[in-house]
Amino acid sequence: MDGIPLRRATPYAARFYAPHSMSLFVIVKFLHVLLAIIAVGFNATYGVWLARVAKEPVPTQSFVLHGIKRLDDWFANPAYVLLAVTGLVMVFIGDLRLNTFWIAGGLVLWAIAVALGFFVYTPMLRNQIHALETAGPQSEDYARYAANARFVGIVLAAIVVVIVFLMVTKPTL
Repeated sequence: MDGIPLRRATPYAARFYAPHSMSLFVIVKFLHVLLAIIAVGFNATYGVWLARVAKEPVPTQSFVLHGIKRLDDWFANPAYVLLAVTGLVMVFIGDLRLNTFWIAGGLVLWAIAVALGFFVYTPMLRNQIHALETAGPQSEDYARYAANARFVGIVLAAIVVVIVFLMVTKPTL
């Protein structure tokens, strides 16, 4: 071959030499990490926004809650779904197995987080917005929905932190 001399390397290390030699696995892994940054990053801002707006007038609180709902519906939740897709693609194209502890644990926790997010947090946020706009921030309904959403949000954050820990450290049993 003329041109660039070839280097001997392990198959895994060979994936990182130059852009023209990037494997599909590395590209999917990049997308996977990018999606995790988007999903977790957006979610991490919700508590900050809610704390900052807590004493503001109802229209401002409503605007922020609608904004959080939009970020969740259009960015964070789709990113979480695509995380499963890219993760499974990496398992099938890489030398990985679904029954590996950190992968299996991550998938189980992901399923729990997605179920809580879609079937508990999202409806609760919708109810919180409705209670704010109809009964006001001092109402019992709003206080209950806000407290429940905060609790579920904290539980979801804890689950996601454990998933990130598993994906980064890749512990074995």
